[in-house]
Amino acid sequence: MRTVYKVLTHQLRDLSRSRAIGGYAACLLLATWGLVHFGGGTERALPSLATLVVLIVPLVSLLVTTSFVYHGGDFIELLLSHPIGRRPLFAGIYTGLTLPLAGAFLLGVLLPITVGGGLASHGREVALLALAGTLLTTVFTSLGLLVSLRVVEPARGMGLALLIWLVLAVLYDGAVLLAAYRWASHPLETPMLVAMAFNPVDLARVLVIMALDASAMMGYTGAVFQDFFGGATGVATAVTCLTLWTAVPALLALHTFRRKDF
Repeated sequence: MRTVYKVLTHQLRDLSRSRAIGGYAACLLLATWGLVHFGGGTERALPSLATLVVLIVPLVSLLVTTSFVYHGGDFIELLLSHPIGRRPLFAGIYTGLTLPLAGAFLLGVLLPITVGGGLASHGREVALLALAGTLLTTVFTSLGLLVSLRVVEPARGMGLALLIWLVLAVLYDGAVLLAAYRWASHPLETPMLVAMAFNPVDLARVLVIMALDASAMMGYTGAVFQDFFGGATGVATAVTCLTLWTAVPALLALHTFRRKDF
């Protein structure tokens, strides 16, 4: 536990001075303020903000995580030269990446909404938006660590990270719609629910949009998800799936980290 704390405090101090984290928070702050201020208030801004969050948060989390591992290899080697267990070291690295990214996201989104009075009038919707963004941060930090630890070459690792984001955030829904059109005469509810579970971006999008009652923004899988679950059950199911999406890649990354020869 002491090792985790030392690594965590070092990373928090290092990343708090990072231009990437500061720029991330500043961009979210300006985007949220602009949507709230010029978009007619928090209620009208939330759907657009939800779309922004599910696109930007995964991308930034992946890029910051992979960049840290590839450019911080000397730091990790230095720590491993001391009598430090790899499991607590990994826990410190993972937590030290997740907390600044989640903190920057929450600051950039919640501060303008709170100042604009949206938190008091739309507390549930804002809370679900914050939860979805935080879970996306943990999920894509796990995926970023897994990619950067498995792929040795930085260029290939960064390219794979971008490909993962492109597939999950942009191309996945198109492929699902194409499949639904191709097999429209078959019962597709169960396959669509399975397809939803295999995309954390879709899960986060539905988690937010269900609270906003804007089913037109859900996409095909989201509409099926809400029809099947709905309400609190749907929120709990989405959160559970996102938690699994965080845990499984993190455990695989830990397994790789313990066996990797730095």
